[in-house]
Amino acid sequence: MKAKRNDKIATGVIYFLVAIVVLILAGILGNILITGVPHMSWHFLSSEASSYQAGGGVRDQLFNSIYLLILTIVISLPIALGAAIYLAEYARDNWFTNLIRTTIEILSSLPSIVVGLFGYLLFVVQFGFGFSIISGALALTFFNLPILTSNIEQAIKGVPDSQREAGLALGLSNWKIIRGIVLPAALPGILTGIILSAGRIFGEAAALIYTAGQSGSTIDYSNWNPFSPTSFLNVMRPAETLAVHIWKVNTEGIIPDATIVSAATSALLIIVVILFNLGARALGNHLYRKLTAAKS
Repeated sequence: MKAKRNDKIATGVIYFLVAIVVLILAGILGNILITGVPHMSWHFLSSEASSYQAGGGVRDQLFNSIYLLILTIVISLPIALGAAIYLAEYARDNWFTNLIRTTIEILSSLPSIVVGLFGYLLFVVQFGFGFSIISGALALTFFNLPILTSNIEQAIKGVPDSQREAGLALGLSNWKIIRGIVLPAALPGILTGIILSAGRIFGEAAALIYTAGQSGSTIDYSNWNPFSPTSFLNVMRPAETLAVHIWKVNTEGIIPDATIVSAATSALLIIVVILFNLGARALGNHLYRKLTAAKS
């Protein structure tokens, strides 16, 4: 009887703590969405930002955020995937492997402002990229690699050894087993790492202030030449993201409707992150079922 009572008490405490977390998250998200969504409109989404007058939009900031996310994932995912495969499948348990994991843990704990200053000194000044999208993407790659590598490594390690043994029994090589069996089975965990990284990239401001800049150049969305200074595909142009725009509007406070723009931009950022997460999850589930022949 005492054991059952203790079990009920422990279960009740767990449910209570979960309810508190859910209420806090719902309160934060609800407050942001309720405050900002009424001020969102097609004009707000499709017009340029205004520096001094009311009525500006976030068209360029929205595109810059998505473009920067894509570039960062394209750069960091192959590196993180290779490092995770090495650590999970090839690396021996010795001092060198422990050093790599310790370095990854240290990098994941660095403040974003430190990563931004490092990116400024290396990419903006030393490499001469200036305040640009590529500088921001490379800085965010350093910011993004630790969490992405750790998540992918854990996902690969979570694949049962029986699947690897079945591949060996069929005479498959180690790389064939990793590419054809382990990675498809680890896809849900890999996708989780990508989603977590994307959330950090979308919401990052401090590192981008020092690398991508706080202002944007004139963008021509009909110009598909990536080497043109006005092209939306040009990675060498400065680019203000949604997170940086929120910081800029709240700190400068020059435009008359700064509070409205900040609230609407915050709500838009939350909605974009949610839509990206849902879309990435749906795509990942589709690929998982296709690659593993699993049925939903």
